[in-house]
Amino acid sequence: MVDLTKKPYNLSIKQITYIKNKVQQMSTAEKVGQLFFVIGQDEDSVDIPEFIHKYQPGGMMYRPDAAKKIKREITTAQEASTVPMFFAANLESGGNGLIQEGTWFGMPLQMAATDDPNSAYQLGNVAGSEAFQVGGNMSFAPIVDIDNNFRNPIMNTRTFGSDKARVIKMSDAQIKGLKDSQIIPVIKHFPGDGVDERDQHLLSSVNSLSADDWMTSYGEIYHHLISAGVPSVMVGHIMQPAWERKLQPGIEDKELLPASSSKLLINGLLRNVLKFNGLVITDATPMLGYNVTMARKDLLPATINAGIDMILFNKNIDEDYAYIHEAINNGTLSMTRIDEAVTRILGTKLAQGIMDTAENLRLTPPIHIELNSENHQALAAEVAKKSVTLVKDRDQLLPITPQKYPRIRLVVLGDSDDGGFKEGGHVTDTFKTQLEKLGFKVQLFDHEHLNFHEVFEEGVADLQQKFDLALYVANVETASNQTTTRLDWIHLMAADAPWFMKSIPTVFVSTANPYHLFDIPNVSTFINAYTGNHASIDAVLRKLTGQENFSGINPVDPFCGDPLTHL
Repeated sequence: MVDLTKKPYNLSIKQITYIKNKVQQMSTAEKVGQLFFVIGQDEDSVDIPEFIHKYQPGGMMYRPDAAKKIKREITTAQEASTVPMFFAANLESGGNGLIQEGTWFGMPLQMAATDDPNSAYQLGNVAGSEAFQVGGNMSFAPIVDIDNNFRNPIMNTRTFGSDKARVIKMSDAQIKGLKDSQIIPVIKHFPGDGVDERDQHLLSSVNSLSADDWMTSYGEIYHHLISAGVPSVMVGHIMQPAWERKLQPGIEDKELLPASSSKLLINGLLRNVLKFNGLVITDATPMLGYNVTMARKDLLPATINAGIDMILFNKNIDEDYAYIHEAINNGTLSMTRIDEAVTRILGTKLAQGIMDTAENLRLTPPIHIELNSENHQALAAEVAKKSVTLVKDRDQLLPITPQKYPRIRLVVLGDSDDGGFKEGGHVTDTFKTQLEKLGFKVQLFDHEHLNFHEVFEEGVADLQQKFDLALYVANVETASNQTTTRLDWIHLMAADAPWFMKSIPTVFVSTANPYHLFDIPNVSTFINAYTGNHASIDAVLRKLTGQENFSGINPVDPFCGDPLTHL
């Protein structure tokens, strides 16, 4: 059974006695409910108290909504629940992960580009303090993956980069910021995303490192954070074949599983090798990467048997609960294993201050919501100032001024809501408005109404009559359920591509994916901003116009290992 005297619990004898007695007294239905981390329920469509009484979930995760509404929903659910609940959100880049009015502080890669752990601390502290105002008590962050593959469509700016030492120091800082705001950190995505070029939302992706290479990279990160007492780990639908083969020599390829259902990777690698004693939660189980491995009726029990304690989200919630009850009834799932998971869940709630031994909710939000938005935006602006990175300026086009380049053609790529759960940054209007305020005459390339005469018939001289400099801004955000974050030019003649870049000055700015040089290697000037928030756009424009020096460092290789991108 679980040793609650050890980290990350460090509970007293009195607390341990309470948990043992509580687990013995709970009904099977109550225990099964604790295993599920369900999607946050909307008061406009669900009777939340009735939902809580019926399903008795251990936790809920909310997507962003209005602060007052989220607070009301969380409060209602907590009041209806016998055992205080976890309330989590993806607080990866700010309080906007839970509330619409929250601060979009900046993507983790932007924190890494400052090379200052205080940036990551402020990210955790700002996000955590805003979440706490509405009743949030858990963060599905920090992301502790390593950005090893520039083709990966889901990681890049969500990580602290490709240097494991920087990932560790930034993760430590973000965790401290969250804890100082009374938010429980959950590190993710074990056994490590960022190696495959595919997205675990769409299939079981693969961490293909050797066992030794894994241990000296991802393994070092997890070992450090586990030793430091991190309370919870989120497990991805990601395979690690080398470690499964190491732990079970002779295992057949068809037997390999993603970590979210692999006893070898959870009970074997995470618990026995890395000595993690805390709470283990799956990533979202509606993902294809979870469901394609076996029938869901077998998969959910296999997940608990693998050593995982909580299942994130449902497809059909009644069906999912029934699968667990059926597995208990037919002996596939033992009550000993269920009790172990429930012990970890209750132990975490007690150790992290969610509740006391009288089952009272200890962490309650303040009566009045105080987001401290002005101060938080100022902190975000300071990070933006320190992070924007000049990758190259071959032809020394910078600084740009209205005197030097009075007419600018602005071409914005991406800037779309397509793709799952994006941060929601739209940069077109802000760039255009700010450039005009600076004195430039801005002509926005119209992707919806192409100038066919220009596309098919005009040459360099024709374009020089229209603009003096082309400014490309790519806001191609990472998002779930999309297969690439590459540049995707208009398919008709690549009509928006800068074929003229050797004749007309062309500057390229990325406010998201830092790897676009791979698709536009010949461009003279390339800048990475990592985040499409207003603070970052303002910082980019100050630096473009020479009002401020570039100070960001490259936390990844923006040249993608291709010597041609340096030219």
